[in-house]
Amino acid sequence: MAKQGREPVQSLDGLTAAAKGAAKTDATGKSLPPVHLWNPPFCGDLDMRISADGTWYYMGTPIGRPALVRLFSTILKREDGKHFLVTPVEKVGIRVDDAPFLAVEMIKEQGEQGQSLRFRTNVDDWVACDSAHPLRFEASADGGLMPYLHVRADLWAKVTRALYYDLVDIGEERMVDGREMFGVTSSGTFFAMADAEEVRGI
Repeated sequence: MAKQGREPVQSLDGLTAAAKGAAKTDATGKSLPPVHLWNPPFCGDLDMRISADGTWYYMGTPIGRPALVRLFSTILKREDGKHFLVTPVEKVGIRVDDAPFLAVEMIKEQGEQGQSLRFRTNVDDWVACDSAHPLRFEASADGGLMPYLHVRADLWAKVTRALYYDLVDIGEERMVDGREMFGVTSSGTFFAMADAEEVRGI
């Protein structure tokens, strides 16, 4: 495959060093690197994959260090439906089987806008579900629904099955565009799951 610019890093150590260097572009060390501002040359695809259960693989072997997975997740970017790891000087493609993140914990709180939901991802990011970070629901292979939470910049987290049942438990019915819908409310926004009549029949 033809490649432009620099050759992609071929070792996990090389990629780790590049990711750490990218992370240092944030002087505070607290916020995420500004990957949305970086547009380096594409350097080819890397043998890295995020499986449907959120496990990161490098050359077919699971990456067993959570801190390393967390580091790589901070330089993840999605463009035109494809996922990349990006530094200021290079961009390498990786495979993502479903969503790059998992939502593994949910906290329900009460505030000025009523109920608000916060989710923790498998890389320990906390995301407040609101109009900027919506929930969407897709049909799953078993005929049910699979929820996804928008984390940032077209990167999504698949909500675990256990949390999906928690969402159903706190669900409510509302009229949306003339249809009675079943869904959940967070931070003043209603996220429809399915037609209310269909849900009543389950």
